Amino acid sequence: MANVITDETIEYVGILAKLELSMEEKEEAKKDMGRMLDYIDKLNELDTGSVEPMSHVFSMNNVFRQDVVTNGDDREDMLKNAPEQKEGAFKVPRTVE
Repeated sequence: MANVITDETIEYVGILAKLELSMEEKEEAKKDMGRMLDYIDKLNELDTGSVEPMSHVFSMNNVFRQDVVTNGDDREDMLKNAPEQKEGAFKVPRTVE
């Protein structure tokens, strides 16, 4: 295990995560974090020079639809559903005094 996690690191991470860990949990967290960092070091050994950078594993293009208004301004039709209306808008009870 090349990556040794200190007690201070575990304390700091615990504070950031707002966790209260017992001594056993701190020891287990130190081992887990060390294993994670060792795995990352192992991944860094891979030769990725011939791999093109990508933002997504699937080749995707813009899948968004065009933003086109299809229903227009049907204000009068919408206001027919209003129990009360005032000056071309829904009238609702006051919620803030």
